[in-house]
Amino acid sequence: MLIEAMADRVTNTSTSSVEATASRSSDRDVSNPITRTRSGMCRRDFVKGGLTALATPLLLGCDVLSLEPDSSRVSLRLAARPGTPTATPTLGLSQLGLEDGRDGLLYVPETYSADVPASLFVALHGAGGAGENWASYPDRAEARGMVLLAPDSRGSTWDMIRGDFGPDLEFLDRALQHTFDRCVIDPTRIALAGFSDGASYALSLGISNGDLFSHLVAYSPGFFEATDPLVGKPKIYVSHGEGDEILPVTLSRDGIVPTFSGEGYDVTYEEFDGGHEVPSEISESALDWFLGDGPAN
Repeated sequence: MLIEAMADRVTNTSTSSVEATASRSSDRDVSNPITRTRSGMCRRDFVKGGLTALATPLLLGCDVLSLEPDSSRVSLRLAARPGTPTATPTLGLSQLGLEDGRDGLLYVPETYSADVPASLFVALHGAGGAGENWASYPDRAEARGMVLLAPDSRGSTWDMIRGDFGPDLEFLDRALQHTFDRCVIDPTRIALAGFSDGASYALSLGISNGDLFSHLVAYSPGFFEATDPLVGKPKIYVSHGEGDEILPVTLSRDGIVPTFSGEGYDVTYEEFDGGHEVPSEISESALDWFLGDGPAN
């Protein structure tokens, strides 16, 4: 089965030269998505320059993050919304079937009933990865009666990291509508989550769609970009490893978390003893927060 073929933890499948020299062999992303380096080079410049540039520990600082929205960028508003399904879902794990090649996964718990609206956890992988990297999450979804959507990015990582929002934004909207067409989803319990590059993407996209996403979960993010309009104020959970050598913990501790908190967002932050990874206890903590923190709106 697909689930049995997965590793037990969130892993990254990239085979870049950066990964070959990294100090850990699992639960990591190979790119360093932060807004600016000390030399003034932006994240996109690094991507264009190739991942080998990221092997040296230059990416330790960034400009002050801001929630002042950029009105010059493409709108990040998603159209998909939960409603009355028009199709019967496949229980268990299935391919989305929206694209050949890079596609994504949908997990609907065996206990799903159309009579009881389910929570939805949308999980965005790290650079070089795919939806199947959320290895332990189908079991976690089953245990909680939660629907899991894990799409693949169109390229090696999410489009914003490589330049600007576009194909991934469109595909995510399709994947969400695919899910809403099959499952009765509780509109007050929809989380957009991600790891590393996926975490940065989730924060950036989520704050423009707070009327859709009640919660945002960012595992080891590097940055976020605010785009006009900002809609709603979803609750935010951030985790980061103290020993992260890919994206330093200070990016979350001293940048992302205080920026959102200072603007009135409800932020929960957990720092753990580890590196660039999503330990099991952090996954459990994030899901408990998502499903058990009281009314979302």
